Amino acid sequence: MENRPLTYPKNEKLKSRTTIDRMFTEGKTVSKYPLRLVYIPLENIEDVPLKMGVSVSKKHLKKAHDRNYFKRVLRETYRHHKHIIINRLDKPYAFMFFYQTKDRLSFEEINTKTIQLFEKFAAQEEL
Repeated sequence: MENRPLTYPKNEKLKSRTTIDRMFTEGKTVSKYPLRLVYIPLENIEDVPLKMGVSVSKKHLKKAHDRNYFKRVLRETYRHHKHIIINRLDKPYAFMFFYQTKDRLSFEEINTKTIQLFEKFAAQEEL
């Protein structure tokens, strides 16, 4: 891993409605239960290698504080393990990171699944 700080700066946050819509129509998917990653390559982007958004289904977790907790956990695991993907990217990508289960997994379990998911993405895209 590079000597980069483990950050999730504002310019890495996925905010573009058009990119998000495109992601759901054209995007590819990688899953490692209960996590799912939907992604598309980006053409016109500033100097960031990837844009990341997180989502937790209201269908599975009814209470906002539960959804917020899992979104914080997803952002934290992304922040710690994004080097797995970033060090292998040759072009910019947009990612949407989903937590899709009613089960309340521990931080350690989600952390392990995140590493497996990022490795699976890297293998699938042969980065």
